[in-house]
Amino acid sequence: MPALALLGIFLVYPILWSLWISLQVGKGSNLHFGGFANIIRLFGDRVFLHALTNTCIFFVVQVPIMIVLALIFAVMLNDSKLWGRGFYRTAIFLPCVTSLVAYSALFRSMFEADGVVNNALLALHLIAEPIQWLTDPVWAKVMIILAITWRWTGYNMIFYLAALQNIDQSIYEAARIDGIPARARFLRLTVPLLKPVILFTSIISTIGTLQLFDEVNNITQGGPGDATLTLSLYIYNLTFQFMPSFGYSATVSYVIVAMVAVLSFLQFMVAREKS
Repeated sequence: MPALALLGIFLVYPILWSLWISLQVGKGSNLHFGGFANIIRLFGDRVFLHALTNTCIFFVVQVPIMIVLALIFAVMLNDSKLWGRGFYRTAIFLPCVTSLVAYSALFRSMFEADGVVNNALLALHLIAEPIQWLTDPVWAKVMIILAITWRWTGYNMIFYLAALQNIDQSIYEAARIDGIPARARFLRLTVPLLKPVILFTSIISTIGTLQLFDEVNNITQGGPGDATLTLSLYIYNLTFQFMPSFGYSATVSYVIVAMVAVLSFLQFMVAREKS
C-alpha cells in the first residue's frame, strides 16, 4: 500500500493533472477551462509546426543512423580475435556517461567558424571556406545530429554486445561450415536473432529523440532562428521563457506522448513475428 500510494502521488496524479491543465487556457495562473481551444491552436501555431518538423527530421535521420552504427560496432567488437577490443568498447561507450553540459559546450566550441572541425576540414582541403555550423539552418541540424549520434551510439552498442554474447556460437560455426559468407551471416542470422533487442533500442531511441532538449538548448538554443527548435525546447520556452502558458505547453507535451505511442506501436507491428 505505501508503494501504491507513492506511485499514485508522484506518477498517476501528475499525469491526470497535466491532462486537466491541457484543457485550460490563459496566461500564468489565470487559467480557465477552454475545452479543445489549445488543440485547435496547435494547427495555427507556426512555431509549433516548425518545432514538430524539426523533431521529425531529427528522428527520421538520426535514429536509423545510430541504430545501424551501434549494431555494426557491436558485431565488430564482439570478435574475440580483435586486439584491444576492451579499449574500443570503453572509448565508444564513454560519451554517453559524459556531462551533457560539458559535451555540449565542447561541441559548440569545436563547430565554431574558427573551430577545430573547420580547421581540420580546411587543412585536408575538403572545404574551400569555413562552414557556418551555428548560423546556417541546415548545417546546424547536421551538427545536432552528429552530437546526438556521438553521445548515444555507444549506449545502444552495449545492448547489442550483451545480446551477441548470449547467442550460441555453434550457429555461426555451422553457417561457416556450410560456406555462408560473412555478409549473409550478418543479415540472415545476426539481425533476426537480435530482433527483440533492436526493437527495444529503437523504442528507447525514438522516445529520447522525440524528447530532445539538452543538446539544442545548450548548443544552439534552438537557433539559428528556429532551425533546431524541438518540441521539448518549445515546451520549455512556453513555460519558462515566454509569458507562462501552462495549459498550451501541457497540450504540446501530449503531442510528444501521442507520437511516442504511435511510433512505438508501429515498431511493434513491424517487428512482430509472422504467424
